[in-house]
Amino acid sequence: MSATGKELGKEAARGSESGRAEAFGTLLAERWSCRAFLPRAVDRPTIERILALAQRTASWCNAQPWQVIVTSGMGTERFREAVLPHAAAAEAPRPDFAFPREYPGVYLSRRRACGFQLYDSVGIARGDRQASARQMLENYRLFGAPHVAIVTTPEALGVYGAIDCGAYVSNFVLAARSLGVASIAQAALAAYPDIVRKHFGLPDDRWVVCGIAFGYADGEHPVNRFRTDRAALDEVVTWVER
Repeated sequence: MSATGKELGKEAARGSESGRAEAFGTLLAERWSCRAFLPRAVDRPTIERILALAQRTASWCNAQPWQVIVTSGMGTERFREAVLPHAAAAEAPRPDFAFPREYPGVYLSRRRACGFQLYDSVGIARGDRQASARQMLENYRLFGAPHVAIVTTPEALGVYGAIDCGAYVSNFVLAARSLGVASIAQAALAAYPDIVRKHFGLPDDRWVVCGIAFGYADGEHPVNRFRTDRAALDEVVTWVER
């Protein structure tokens, strides 16, 4: 190949890389946590495509610890009916992986900002505990989604299995978005893992990481109109050069 041909090849490669990065950035920017779904189901080939894309997730020693239960139709309804009463009765959460002990400093500020945006979007006044409790229960109604994916990991893999599953969840929701499917990752569904295991017939050593409600977004619902921001790089990156 001539020198000119090599340079053109390099330019084409750089252009291709730039295009992929831009497409990925667009996908990240377009994804959001959907909190109101239409009842319309996602067809099986589309769900399988999402799962196949997410299956390419990198994991510790390629262990791929995730196992996923995907519900549709009455499977979703029965799960909703199984878990909602426990949350409605305000039973204390008993997750396999401990929920955060606290949110100190900036983490609390970010959490509050997200919560205030959510409540403002649906007209809940600050301090209205009854209304906020009703909104919280929407987690256990799966926000009306026609599907939920329950993600579990082997107990023996501990936190590293959970980390791998977190990467899987991120890729799942991005894959869904790329195919026009809305989603929301839900730690709330890990609050009652014993109920989840009993309902789906899972062994005790399958620990529940989270659920992912998914389907098509209700674009008319105000809860789907707000977006959270992200911290600037200088808030999260430390450069070490010597």
